[in-house]
Amino acid sequence: MDSEFADRLVVITGASSGIGLALTAQLLQQGARVLGMARHVRGSQTLQALLQSYPQQLLLQAGDVTRSADLAMLRQRAVQLGGVDYLVACAGHAELAGSLDQAAFDRQWAVNGAGALNTLAALRGALGSNSSVVFLGSFLSQASFPGLAAHSAGKAALITQVRSLAVEFAPLDVRINLVSPGPTATALWDGLGLAEGELEQLAGQLGRRLLPGHFVDAAAVAQVIAFQLSQGARGVYGQDWVVDNGYSLRQGHGAA
Repeated sequence: MDSEFADRLVVITGASSGIGLALTAQLLQQGARVLGMARHVRGSQTLQALLQSYPQQLLLQAGDVTRSADLAMLRQRAVQLGGVDYLVACAGHAELAGSLDQAAFDRQWAVNGAGALNTLAALRGALGSNSSVVFLGSFLSQASFPGLAAHSAGKAALITQVRSLAVEFAPLDVRINLVSPGPTATALWDGLGLAEGELEQLAGQLGRRLLPGHFVDAAAVAQVIAFQLSQGARGVYGQDWVVDNGYSLRQGHGAA
């Protein structure tokens, strides 16, 4: 297959849904080998269908990025497969909580921040030369959004840390960058615990700030990630590419 991803190993966390699932599908189509980790790999019908379509390319591992034993197992499997060419940390968690709710911050940081960084730490020795790493930021790091302050703060901290990591890893011939999705049509919103009517109201408020008038498609975000992984972005280090359907261009704050 005429693709730079052909037969190269991509490790994707959060591979069972949303952006991680969309990226898994796209890279499999381009001939990559994908080692996907998620807490519920058997619960995703789409992921299981991909496994049937790409049995020689797709490998799945049940695991949680907040568990060091699971990350150690992920590293062991990646080494057995010959090392990692690309790493994308897509595992994520969001919940509504008060801005001073420390427990809510800890739960979200454990996945979105520490979980992502610990994934890189676990796989650091398995990264090959000329490899590329992408973390997920969030449009919320640039906006005030009541109830999601902990999520926003964690993503902002991750973005800052990734810039330093990009400098530290550059001498190792490893590029590190971020993609920050805007309001994206994924199951993450369902996990906020809002009633159906409240969720529809929130979607309407957000939609009015989006230039096309609708949420970002997960596949669109995945395409940007794939380009950032590629040699086409070989001059890009420590950058945060925002894919938000124009949300950040609107004036004002919050969802309104």
